[in-house]
Amino acid sequence: MSPVYTSKDLGAAIRAERKRQKLTQTEVANLCAVSLSFISNLENGKETAELEKALKVLSTLGLDITITKRGE
Repeated sequence: MSPVYTSKDLGAAIRAERKRQKLTQTEVANLCAVSLSFISNLENGKETAELEKALKVLSTLGLDITITKRGE
């Protein structure tokens, strides 16, 4: 996966993994107990997405976030 620098990058990574797992947005929303509109907004890179919910979606899809200093 590519580095994530923006909300659009994060959304693209989430969308790619969801599609790789052959899940619909509705299925992911149900698994995470969030609304379909939240998943849609998150995948479209809406900057005001709630962080805790976004982390839950990442976890549900088996994705982790690692923070590293650039250049290391």
